[in-house]
This record gives sequence, structure tokens and C-alpha cells, in this order.
Amino acid sequence: MTSTTPLAGFAELYENHYEAVFRAALRVTGNPADAEDVLQTVFLRVMARGREVEELALPAAYFRRAAVNAAVDVLRRRELHAESGYDERASHVAVQPRVLLKEQLRRAISALENDDASLFLLRHVEGLSIEELAEMFKIDKNNVSVRLHRIRQRLRAEMER
Repeated sequence: MTSTTPLAGFAELYENHYEAVFRAALRVTGNPADAEDVLQTVFLRVMARGREVEELALPAAYFRRAAVNAAVDVLRRRELHAESGYDERASHVAVQPRVLLKEQLRRAISALENDDASLFLLRHVEGLSIEELAEMFKIDKNNVSVRLHRIRQRLRAEMER
């Protein structure tokens, strides 16, 4: 990188990664406004830490994980019933089952521990490989597979409630 000021480094970081952060956040939250909040949160955290491109070993992986983590935080904070617009008393309203299923899954994910939620979302939403996750989380590939299996079981149980 040829820039000499931290602000120029930050601007380049933002330009190179804002789309991936927004897309990951949107896939997790399902809401453009929440995805924008996640985008802002991720880059404010980076700016507060004074990180530059050279300090990040794998900037793309860092930003994807940061986006997923911040998006899970949003899921935990939001009131899902108010966001979905679903009113149980209005039985005459046609409700799309897929929308409700996604909200149910988001609710179940928000109940997971941070690392488990991130691991699941990075694998099944962002499409990272087992090898990439093992490197990112600094755990053995077999442990990644076992943890993902257990996470899926917990999610299934949570959604059956």
C-alpha cells in the first residue's frame, strides 16, 4: 500500500471491504437498515483500534467474521415480533412461511454463543470451507466439523420448540 496516513489506509480498507461486510450482514439480519448499522459498527471498531491494512493478516476474513459477529449482536437486540410484522391475532393475513422460518432461524442463532453463531454463519451463509474456518478459529478441522454438527443439532432443537 502506498498511502502514508492512517485515514487514507482506513479509506482504502473501507473501499475494499464495505460491500462484503454489508452483504454478510444483510444475509444474517435480513434487514437493510440493520445491515447498514452493522457496516457502521464494524468500521467504527476498526477506526477506534487504529488498524491499517498492514496490521491485518487476512483482512477479508477479518471483515467477514466481524460482520457476522456484529450481525448476531443485532439479532440479539432486536425484537423479532415487531420486526417481522407478524400478528398472531390476524389469522386472515396471508403469512409467507419462508419469512417466518427465517425469523425463527435468526432467533435460534441469536441464542447461540458468539463463536458458535459465527462458526455456523461463516460456514452456511458465507460459504467458508472447513479449512478456512479451522485457520480462522485456530482449531483442528475435525473439531470444526464436530462443532458444526452439534450447532446444527442445537438449532434444530431450538426451532422445534
